[in-house]
Amino acid sequence: MGMPLELNTMIVTKGKEDKVGDNEYVLKKQDYRLYPLDIPIEIKKTIDSEKSAKAMIKKVVWENNITTITYQLIR
Repeated sequence: MGMPLELNTMIVTKGKEDKVGDNEYVLKKQDYRLYPLDIPIEIKKTIDSEKSAKAMIKKVVWENNITTITYQLIR
């Protein structure tokens, strides 16, 4: 039996991100998702919106069918 997993190459926030530091954010997404670490990726509010920024994901946690990512904005 396999584990369902989605590979994401951008961050889509839907406005649900939480600011936890000066330039650090945490976002929780339903289901298990895999994101690239330590490389710049695009951030969008919705899948169809314009790119709003770039970020580097510093941490990914899978727990209880939730993926939590911690990322830093790149200016």
